[in-house]
Amino acid sequence: MVRITEELVRQRSEHNNCEIFSLEEISLHQQDIERIEHLDRWCRDLKILYLQNNLIPKIENVSRLKKLEYLNIALNNIEKIENLEGCEDLQKLDLTANFIGELSSIKDLKNNIHLRELFLIGNPCTDFEGYRQFVVATLHQLRVLDGKEIERSERIKALQNLAEIEKQIQEQEQAYLLKRRKEKEEAEKQMQEKKEKKLKQKKHNLGVHGQRCTDISATNCYSVEGRNKHQETKEENKDYELMMENDDDEEERAFWEEPVPHTPEARLEAHRYVEEKKKAKENREQLKKVKQPRTLITPEGRVLNVNEPKLSFSLKDDEENNQFILDLAVYRYLDTSLLDVDVQPTYVRVMIKGKPFQLVLPGEVKPDSSTAKRSQTTGHLVISLPKAKEVIMAKPQTTTYKKLCDTDKLQRNLRRKECTEKLEVDPTKYSFPDVTNIVQEKDLNGQGPLRLQRQNNLNTNTLPSDLDDDPDVPPLI
Repeated sequence: MVRITEELVRQRSEHNNCEIFSLEEISLHQQDIERIEHLDRWCRDLKILYLQNNLIPKIENVSRLKKLEYLNIALNNIEKIENLEGCEDLQKLDLTANFIGELSSIKDLKNNIHLRELFLIGNPCTDFEGYRQFVVATLHQLRVLDGKEIERSERIKALQNLAEIEKQIQEQEQAYLLKRRKEKEEAEKQMQEKKEKKLKQKKHNLGVHGQRCTDISATNCYSVEGRNKHQETKEENKDYELMMENDDDEEERAFWEEPVPHTPEARLEAHRYVEEKKKAKENREQLKKVKQPRTLITPEGRVLNVNEPKLSFSLKDDEENNQFILDLAVYRYLDTSLLDVDVQPTYVRVMIKGKPFQLVLPGEVKPDSSTAKRSQTTGHLVISLPKAKEVIMAKPQTTTYKKLCDTDKLQRNLRRKECTEKLEVDPTKYSFPDVTNIVQEKDLNGQGPLRLQRQNNLNTNTLPSDLDDDPDVPPLI
């Protein structure tokens, strides 16, 4: 049952900055409301009120709305006009497509002296003989009835025949009320039968579904036979679900094709049926969307590697610090509150927005000494996992050895620069051919082409006497 709440009223009064005390107009149509309440206390200044297309069976709690000018309660389950005496400024009343059969109840509108327009189209009372004449003669202040203006001659004629028309209306009204009483009894009887039938069907479905769930839970999904049986049961469940959907379709078709009287009970039943089907469909879709929880540890106790968020990661073995370092590429702008880290001696588990990341470690670690940090630049989650077994390793002396080697090289280079060492070879110990005498000189005079030969000895007798022999001047050839 949908009720008129303060939250709903504020939500529908956005045009008034969600202020309800000064609200003059509000629309609460198509909200499946089954009762008018609170509006006469919260919204005293209301002038226009829309309540069409709901499930309201009675006009109530509006007598304090002194400024109300227009009330629309069309397409509801109202059977009688009442409780409108306090609406002193009421000018227009719309009761289209309701179930008003007590036409004599319009006499309560005599006190609404400002009422000018009234709509009763689609009500059972409009089928009464003399309906319009009775309304016109009863409500003197009325100017328009069912969208048609009331002429003066029409009102005079109706007033002349009012006694006769009123008698006809009372007889037809009594017949209608008797018929309505029978319809209510029949509707209650059918409702009880349908409830019993539905209860039996529900028990049967629960028994079948419970047996199937027991069969599924009894199978061992990690054995070959269990997997085969589980697959067969899964296929049978799919067939069962398809069969249930077909049954629902047939039931729905039969429901809408079944002829029913036009009564408030039938309208209310149709509405509740639609709501049940809607909820059942939403539940089925939700169950389809819900995934089975991922298996992280098998029944045998074997821990599985799982990466449901599909994040890249790296696991390094830091032998120098005797620890493992796990670098998980978490989304950079993901809030740290959405991360949950659980370190165990043999594995580490990280929940990222409810999705598990689980990694089996190559060795045991110390959970109490482990640390987890977020990188401020990349956003990665870095988890340090100290190893449980401490390994004592000798410190390598490569650094001192390298230093000694470097100093020796420097000293050697300095010595080489200071004195240049030459290699001496003793010719007596090694026999090498004389390269200078490979080609022997021969007297080549008179052989081959003529060559000019250098004159080595100068004849001093041929030189003139007055010639000075300067030793610095090279000899002439």
